[in-house]
Amino acid sequence: MVLTGPRESGKTTLSRACFPDHEHVNLERLDVREFAETDPKGFLAQHAGPVILDEAQLVPSLFSYLQAKVDDDPTPGRFVLVGSHFGLIKTIGQSLAGRAATLNLLPLSLEETRRFPPETGSSSAEGGRASTDDLWTTVWTGGYPRIHDQQLPAAEWLADYAEAYVQRDVRQAFRATHLPRFVSFMRLAAGRAARELNLSSLGSDVGVAHPTIRVWLSLLEAGFLVFRAPPWRPRLRKRFVKTPKLYFVDSGLACHLLGIRDPDQLRVHPLRGALFESWCASEIIKARAHRGEANRLFHLREVRGLKLDLLVETARHIIAVETMSGATVMFGFPRPLDPFPEHAQHVNPHLSLATRIVHGGNDRLHSRGATEVVPWSAIQDVQWV
Repeated sequence: MVLTGPRESGKTTLSRACFPDHEHVNLERLDVREFAETDPKGFLAQHAGPVILDEAQLVPSLFSYLQAKVDDDPTPGRFVLVGSHFGLIKTIGQSLAGRAATLNLLPLSLEETRRFPPETGSSSAEGGRASTDDLWTTVWTGGYPRIHDQQLPAAEWLADYAEAYVQRDVRQAFRATHLPRFVSFMRLAAGRAARELNLSSLGSDVGVAHPTIRVWLSLLEAGFLVFRAPPWRPRLRKRFVKTPKLYFVDSGLACHLLGIRDPDQLRVHPLRGALFESWCASEIIKARAHRGEANRLFHLREVRGLKLDLLVETARHIIAVETMSGATVMFGFPRPLDPFPEHAQHVNPHLSLATRIVHGGNDRLHSRGATEVVPWSAIQDVQWV
């Protein structure tokens, strides 16, 4: 079994909780890593399982020997490999293909952060657990477990997290001279959250070539910091835009990269609508991941006409989603969703259709025609599978 995901998403804690009888071996310790690198057979003889190999990506040479061990004794769960995506998935694909189930652990969803109730009179900016009753505090704080579990100031923790990501993960891939531009790239990418991705424009703003931006973006994706929502059914008609949209997995990190210092600043920030949409998209993919479902998140925009923020496609139906950060849903708001059922039925008459609005208010509103109106605080109650 392989457990991967972004740094500080709780992989070690989860693996030890799920496998309390397994030995835990941390390959980040220099002496342990040196033993595994110089004498892999001896290392695996000493740790023959059941065992959790934490930070397994640090010793890629170990995987070939693991393959032989698994082939000799294929007992499920004997080896649990835990680590970041960098180097781990590629090595597994080469050595343990077909022998290991892979699970991705993302930062906490809204439903999970609510298991950490806020302390009276505290906020995530000052220290203490963040309130999940306020939209902008929730979006600004994000979902990394340590912030909520240890009552840490979100601004300080996210600054340290971004610095550690650049210094530990990105430095492995690039020379130190590239790091300042990569930091600028991350900040500019945050400013493009919930927007169609234009690599040439982003490269021009950063001052690097288009192919470099493509590689850098793949690093953010490999680190589970961002994901893309491709266009829905892009080959059907030429009049539809074929560019993917960019989203951040954690809205708190996006806010930090944009220099948003507290929830009150986010509340009036010009990008609050985009950050809210990015937060909604992330909540949807988390809800699907918790149920063992793949991402399947898309967007749709005609060159002239129909434009939908998000589309969730399943084997049996498709859900069109519009997001609005305001607390008020005007009577005529569902208009962007109105043409979609006719279009989708033309594409596939057997699709079961649903249209939803996720808004920034807390009140449950009456549905507008066939469109379900969902407050942000109830997004986890919606069936996204």
